[in-house]
Amino acid sequence: MSRVNRRWGRRPLGVATRRGASEWPGNHPLPWAFRIVSERTLTLGPLQRDPELARVEAALFTADEPLSPRKLARAVGLRDVSQVIRLVQRLREMYDADGTAFQVEEIAGGYQLRSRPQYHPWLARWRRIHTEPRLSPAALETLAIIAYRQPIMRADIEAIRGVQCGEILRQLMEKGLVRIVGRDDSLGRPVLYGTTRKFLQTFGLNSLADLPEIEQLRPPKKDE
Repeated sequence: MSRVNRRWGRRPLGVATRRGASEWPGNHPLPWAFRIVSERTLTLGPLQRDPELARVEAALFTADEPLSPRKLARAVGLRDVSQVIRLVQRLREMYDADGTAFQVEEIAGGYQLRSRPQYHPWLARWRRIHTEPRLSPAALETLAIIAYRQPIMRADIEAIRGVQCGEILRQLMEKGLVRIVGRDDSLGRPVLYGTTRKFLQTFGLNSLADLPEIEQLRPPKKDE
């Protein structure tokens, strides 16, 4: 019997009888693939990021607007959109477990890294200068009518408000909150107005379905 057979037993070595990792001697070095998996498993804690998750987090951190799953996949070099969705969900769970001040929100059909709602009042007091100019009450009223009644003609907006709103519509379009979405079939084919993706982003909405119900906007009735 050869030295090799005496060391490993009577079974001859060969491709068909190659032993698994459990049969290797204790001092036998693991193949590189096993070593990488083992080291990665040992070094990564429950809140540590692997390279793919770290890239997703970095892309969300640097993005100025919500990133759709497909756009996020391209940004981090992944082809599988479903993998990106799983990574975002894992990042959400890690933020919840870590108690961080940030969370990943779904806004305007994409993902965005934002601070948690409980910190908004403090941030509003701390940040005196706003990047977006405030909207006047008339502009907010016009914007609300468009948001709930879109697509809507200018004549219908003015009929609801009781005043002309051509200048306000122009301002809302310049701010990127309102756009022309089509034309009505009535005489003269007047243009129809609707809200934009920036509108959803500005007000923290994922879709128009997230708008509050009209009844929720009515002031409470005073007790007689």
